[in-house]
Amino acid sequence: MATRLDFETIRDWIKPGARVLDLGCGDGALLRYLRETREIAGYGVEISDARVLASIANGVDVIQMDLEAGLSGFESASFDYVLLSQTIQAVRNSELIMREMMRVARQGIVTFPNFGYWRHRLDILRGHMPVSKALPYQWFDTPNIHLCTLTDFELLCARLNLRVLNRVVLDEAQRVVNTLPNLFGSLAMYRFESRAAGA
Repeated sequence: MATRLDFETIRDWIKPGARVLDLGCGDGALLRYLRETREIAGYGVEISDARVLASIANGVDVIQMDLEAGLSGFESASFDYVLLSQTIQAVRNSELIMREMMRVARQGIVTFPNFGYWRHRLDILRGHMPVSKALPYQWFDTPNIHLCTLTDFELLCARLNLRVLNRVVLDEAQRVVNTLPNLFGSLAMYRFESRAAGA
């Protein structure tokens, strides 16, 4: 597997042997990587038939379900971490998903394409919706419903009384962006917990 800094960052945030739930797990590559590098015990959740089959091929335990229905099938505090990797922008009720993440796990990890990235801003100034490595769809066929910036996501965390523990922002070449990340970063990565849990 090719090295991916986003995968490595998530790996570094997760304790060895942790219980992990990956929402919108896609082909299961991230869970497989975490199993191989952190010996995690994990499940994926995915709605797409093809991606469920790809997860199974990757040796990942996967449950086929629609995230929009919530996570009522999972008991409270049954995981150490819940991942939502490049999926939050494709769900209708982001606030509900975030609340459910904090119900079933101690910590959440969310990654998403940053709509505030300078190339996206430039595309809008030119009169059309952005298409990039992070947002590879045309406006008429995109699965993305709610696009946001780093600032938007941090405001949602504050609204939900979540404490951001870590933030890493990457550019399109998977390099860490420290200067003006909301402008120069194309992928945002956050680890957070409930403020009540950290009290």
